[in-house]
Amino acid sequence: MSLQDFRENNLENKRPESLANLTLPLQGDGYLSPVDWRGEVIYFLLPDRFSDGKESERTELESVITREQWGNWNDWAHSGGDRWQGGTLNGIRSKLTYVKELGVTVIWIGPIFKQRANLNTYHGYGIQDFLDVDPHFGTRADLVNLIKEAHQRELRVILDVIFNHSGWNWNYEERHGGESAPYRSWPGYYSQIHWLDRHGQPNAGSLGEEDGVWPTELQRFESYTRAGEGSLAGETAQNFDDIHAEFRRTDFAGHMRDFNFDRKRTLTDLVNCYKYWIALTDCDGFRLDTLKHVDTGVVRDFCGAIKEFASSLGKVNFFLVGEVAGSDENAERYRKVLKSNLNATLDIGESREALTAVAKGLLPASAYFHKVAAWSDDLGSHRDAGLHHVIILDDHDHVFGTKVRFSSDAAGPYQVVAGVAIQLLSLGIPCIYYGTEQSLAGPPKAQRDKYLPDYGHHDKYLRETMFGASHPRLSGEAGRRTDGIDRSLPGFAAYGVTGKHCFRMKFEAFQAIRTLIAIRQSIPALRFGRQYLRDIMTDHPRFEASKSGDIFAWSRILDEQEVLCVINGHGVKRSSAVIVVDANIHHRREAKLHVLLSSAETLDIQNRTYSRGNILAVERRGHQAEPKFGCFDYLIQKRINMTEIVIFVFIDDDESLPLPQVDDNCGFFE
Repeated sequence: MSLQDFRENNLENKRPESLANLTLPLQGDGYLSPVDWRGEVIYFLLPDRFSDGKESERTELESVITREQWGNWNDWAHSGGDRWQGGTLNGIRSKLTYVKELGVTVIWIGPIFKQRANLNTYHGYGIQDFLDVDPHFGTRADLVNLIKEAHQRELRVILDVIFNHSGWNWNYEERHGGESAPYRSWPGYYSQIHWLDRHGQPNAGSLGEEDGVWPTELQRFESYTRAGEGSLAGETAQNFDDIHAEFRRTDFAGHMRDFNFDRKRTLTDLVNCYKYWIALTDCDGFRLDTLKHVDTGVVRDFCGAIKEFASSLGKVNFFLVGEVAGSDENAERYRKVLKSNLNATLDIGESREALTAVAKGLLPASAYFHKVAAWSDDLGSHRDAGLHHVIILDDHDHVFGTKVRFSSDAAGPYQVVAGVAIQLLSLGIPCIYYGTEQSLAGPPKAQRDKYLPDYGHHDKYLRETMFGASHPRLSGEAGRRTDGIDRSLPGFAAYGVTGKHCFRMKFEAFQAIRTLIAIRQSIPALRFGRQYLRDIMTDHPRFEASKSGDIFAWSRILDEQEVLCVINGHGVKRSSAVIVVDANIHHRREAKLHVLLSSAETLDIQNRTYSRGNILAVERRGHQAEPKFGCFDYLIQKRINMTEIVIFVFIDDDESLPLPQVDDNCGFFE
C-alpha cells in the first residue's frame, strides 16, 4: 500500500477502533528530513492558544491597557487555566504566512489528540483516543491538510506525543480512593479499576467512542501500572536507573494514568499508534513528553522503532526531541543512554534560567556559555554538541524556574530580542515559543501584583491566546459545539485585551527577530560553527571575562570564517569594551571586520555609527611569533558603545562578502 493510498483510505473512513484493523505501509516517499537539524529554527505553539482563523474579524493590538474596569483579573485567570479558548488546526493553517514571514523553518504543534469530553484539558496531554484528533481542534483531515500545506511552503512540522500516560480515563475502586489512590511501591498495585463514561462517571456497559480509552488494545487493565498517585520528583543519581522508582510508576498530575511497560505489549501498542500518525500526516518529527518518567530502556526501544519506521518512509532523520524535566543532568543521562535514537533534548533545566538571566544582565555571560561548553569536550570545541540541544527561552510550562515569560520582567518590550539572539546565534537548535516575537508579557505589573497572587507559579500565565478571543468555550462537551461559547467569562487574550489579535508583522521585536533569523540562515558558521566566549577590556587595563550587565561577546568559527556576536547585557545602560578576536583565522596583517548587523545605537568612541555593510579594521597586539588559538593577538580596534546587538564577520582585505537578504527598514536595526 502506498502512502497516498493509506491516507485516502483512512481519511475516507472513521478512525480505526483497533490496531488489528490497521495495515501500515512498509515503505514510502515521505517529505524528506533535513540532513542536519542545526540548520533549522523551530516555532512552538499550543493549538488552542494560537489562532482560531478569525483574526480578520478583529483588529491588531496597538497598545496595552490596564483593564481596571474589570475590578480584578480573577475571571481572566480562571478562563486561561480551566477553559478551551478556541484555537484550531485550520487557524494554524491560516497563519502559515505569518510563521513563514518570521523566518522559522519548523512548527512544533502541541498535542492534538482527542481528550476526554467532560474535561477541559486544552493543553492536549490527557489523551482519551490515541488515533483521533480532538474535535476542538478539527479533524484528521484538517491535520493532514495543514502539514501538506506547510510542506508546500518548505515548513516542517513536529507533533507533540505522549507515551508515559493516558488521560483520566478510569478510576480506582471507591474504597481505595476513586480518582486518586495512595501510591503503592513496587511490586504493589491495585488490581481493579473501572472505566469512565463520557460524563466522567463509572461506565456500566460496553465502551462507546467517548468512553474509556481507544484503541481497544489500550483497554486492558494490565496496560496500566495502577500504582496510585505518588511523587513525580525524588530522582537521584542512586535511583535514576531504577525502572520501578516512584517517580516512574506514579500516575501523572491531573489523574492521568501511567502506562505499564513491564507488559511488553503496551509499548508495542503505543508505538503502532504513533506509526499511524507518521504514515497518515507525513509529519517530520516528534517531541516526546515526560521522558524522565519513562525508563531509559523503554525510551530507547520506542525511539528505535519510530526511527526505523520513519526511515522506511524516506524520513531517515526523523526528529525525536525529548522533554526531560528537572536538572540539565537528567537530560544528559538520557542523551548518553539513547545516543543516536534520540536526536536531542529540550534545554529546560538550569540552562534555560541562565540564558534568561544573562540576556537580562542579571548574570555574567559565562553563567550560560560555560554550561554550553560543558555539553561535550569530545572535539574540544563542542561544535557537534549543538546537534543534541534544543535551546529554549520561553515555553508552555517552565518546569524549572518561575512560570513567567521572558518579557514579563524585562527592561523593555525589546529586551527579548537579546535573549532570542543568544538562542539563534549560539550553539544548538533554537526554538521560539509563540508570542515571544510579540513580547507577550502578561498583565501589567501593577495589575498582577494587585489581583494575581499566584502569578509566576502557574502554567496558565505562559499560555495567552494570540488571537484575542473575546470569550472561552463552555466547560466540558458543550464547548465542542459551534455555539459553545461561555459569555460569562472573558477570553484569555494577551494582556487581557479581548477582541485584538497579536499577529503584528510590523511589531519591532517581530521584525528584529526576523532579521536575526535571516542572518543565521545565511551564514553557515552561525549554524554549524565552533563557539568561544570572548574576554573583554572595559575600564581596567586587562582582558577578563565579562561581568553581569557588561557587554559580552562570543565567536562562531567554521573553517576559516569567524563571526563575532556582541550584546550589551544591561538593557538600559550604555557601555563600551574592547573585545578579543582570533589570530589564527586571519592570515593577513590588516584583518577587517565586516558589519553584518548593527543596532541603531551602536557607536564607536568617535561617535560614528557602525552601520550594516561598514568595514572596520582590527588591531594586532601581542607576540609576533606563530600564534596558537587562545593567544588573542587580534582585537577590535574601536570600542563598542551600544544598547543592543551587533554582529561582525571577519574578512580579508580583498575578500568580498555579500550581505544576506534582510529587511533594511525593519525598524529596530540599521
